[in-house]
Amino acid sequence: MPNYDAVLIVSFGGPEKREDVLPFLENVLRGRNVPRERMLEVAGHYYHFDGRSPINEQTRELAAALRNLLAAGGPALPVYIGNRNWYPMLADTLRQMAADGVSNALAFVMSAFSSYSGCRQYLENLEEARAQTGPESPSIHRLRGFYNHPGFLEPFAEAVRAVLSPGAELVFTAHSIPVSAASTGKYQEQLTDACATVAGLCGNPPWRLVYQSRSGPPGQPWLEPDIRDTVRQIAAAGDRPAIVIAPIGFLSDHLEVLWDLDYDAAAVCREVGLPMRRASTVGAHPRFVAMIRELILERMDPSHPRLSLGDGSLCPDVCPVDCCPPPPRRPGA
Repeated sequence: MPNYDAVLIVSFGGPEKREDVLPFLENVLRGRNVPRERMLEVAGHYYHFDGRSPINEQTRELAAALRNLLAAGGPALPVYIGNRNWYPMLADTLRQMAADGVSNALAFVMSAFSSYSGCRQYLENLEEARAQTGPESPSIHRLRGFYNHPGFLEPFAEAVRAVLSPGAELVFTAHSIPVSAASTGKYQEQLTDACATVAGLCGNPPWRLVYQSRSGPPGQPWLEPDIRDTVRQIAAAGDRPAIVIAPIGFLSDHLEVLWDLDYDAAAVCREVGLPMRRASTVGAHPRFVAMIRELILERMDPSHPRLSLGDGSLCPDVCPVDCCPPPPRRPGA
């Protein structure tokens, strides 16, 4: 095993002020066939919160908690943050790591479920950043996927139980992706297994999995049903006194949670008269932070226990070469 000397938390990144919003979204959408009108619509979501996404601060909070945990119980590794789309950008962080003498780092990617944008694209981003950094760049090895790790699912189930009321329907949400991308990976399979596990930890209330935050061209099929359509359907059926929305596809209460659920879905709930509560994401929950340390320990020591719930499967340390391929390019895209 390499002698690992640092941990890198790899996050999506987000703007911190109004002036950052459009440059940030241009980074996110670079190379994608998304109409500018759609980009400006999403920019409006950020402007609603004064141009600041909570994701950077939440990632810093997680990194600080992990530093404290590693300092107290080992392994004594420094913790860095590198973002895909906003500062600190991955290449800048790798340059800093190289200047600090880091040669072999473990990367924790802030994405629990396997898809191109949540898995392989991050690996591509890391390789691009290493190429920009040059020969002095540290080697980066990604920690295994954790969609069914108890350190993720148990604290999330705790958050669900805190807001679940008798008779309420549990509605899990995750980011929608193109159907073409979902058909070549395990995104839906992993989500369904994780949802069933959390529902079991919550006493098996009625539940369903829906999607949110669709961003593709109108003619491109994306995973459905959408959370707003589901709210209307549940209200029309009239057999549930309330719903609990559980954003299992997200690790922190960042803007897509705040806008798409707390603002947009909540408005639909008020419109149709359906009471709604939302479960918190895991954020920097101590058990989730401890999970990252467990992933580090298992990579550094092959005899360390590897934990999982649900169907008991384990994500590999090294992704297969054909995992999470990008969706096929559409003609003219």
